[in-house]
Amino acid sequence: MGELEALVTLWPEMPHYKYFAHDSRVHGIRLNTAMADPKTLPGLLKLAVETSDTPLYFDVKGRQLRVTSVVPRKDRLECYLNHPISVETPTPVLFKAGADGALLERVEDVGYRLVFRGGPQYNVIPGESLHIRHPSLSVGGELFPWPQKEFLKMAKDAGISRYMLSYVGSQAEVDEMREHVGDDLIVCKIEDRKGLDFVAKEYVKAPNLGLLTARGDLFVEVQRPHDILHATRQIVQKDPDAILGSRILLSVTNETVPSCADMGELGWLFDQGYRRLMFCDSLCLKREPLDRALNILNAVYESYVGGVRPEEIPVHVRPALEPKDPLRFFSVKRAIDSLWGAE
Repeated sequence: MGELEALVTLWPEMPHYKYFAHDSRVHGIRLNTAMADPKTLPGLLKLAVETSDTPLYFDVKGRQLRVTSVVPRKDRLECYLNHPISVETPTPVLFKAGADGALLERVEDVGYRLVFRGGPQYNVIPGESLHIRHPSLSVGGELFPWPQKEFLKMAKDAGISRYMLSYVGSQAEVDEMREHVGDDLIVCKIEDRKGLDFVAKEYVKAPNLGLLTARGDLFVEVQRPHDILHATRQIVQKDPDAILGSRILLSVTNETVPSCADMGELGWLFDQGYRRLMFCDSLCLKREPLDRALNILNAVYESYVGGVRPEEIPVHVRPALEPKDPLRFFSVKRAIDSLWGAE
């Protein structure tokens, strides 16, 4: 069981990318290709490599279902997917990480076209993911639909040697990934029940192979909400070096003080053995929330896991307070004081 490692999700175009790329609190940067443009990606990867002192993890989309286009209809949603599917219908489909949904009425065009009865509450846009939880679901086609295979080559050409593969469900998928990245590190993102079966029956830990508990999607994909607890424990028991990703410290996205629930969960995750935690896209969109989250994560680890008294927590894990901004000073001080139990 090693020391704490914090990973973040950033993109080279973000104004705060360079700031965190040279931050000693950050031990890895995930590059999420969900909305990447093949035309601009080579230049952005070059920029990412040249401006970062931190290991880069290139996130490749495998069997994850994503919308490639939306067909304009007034009375219903119709969209195309990146993979052909077969599934018994009608069946519910979830969007927006489970916050929205619609009833899938039928599947057309050899599995690529979904026709819904009505539609979800919010607009669906190309690039976003969706969840079909029916046990009859079968995802076909190539493991790497366009342009993911091209993205892999661009990443290799840029010198990246760490990769994350989404929705891993079999050793065969890992083997196919090896054909593209050779002996480089592959982190298998476990995001559904098929992935949990892979962990239980096929996964064998190796120096260049690891696991990631990808809770952003896994929480939506498990059969019942409380099943996420067993899944979270199962993965780290199989791989003590597993990364825990997403749904961490989301309360500080818009607030300076973390919630009691977030504090309790961090303690539980540390108790399960997790020492490598990765913040999700939404928390990393702006500098200040991510700054707060990194400071809180380090403070909780030093205090709870390290057995360090609050007053002994190293200064470097505390926020850099700007005296010229008294309001910000007060809000950040309040967040830190809340961690240490100060009145």
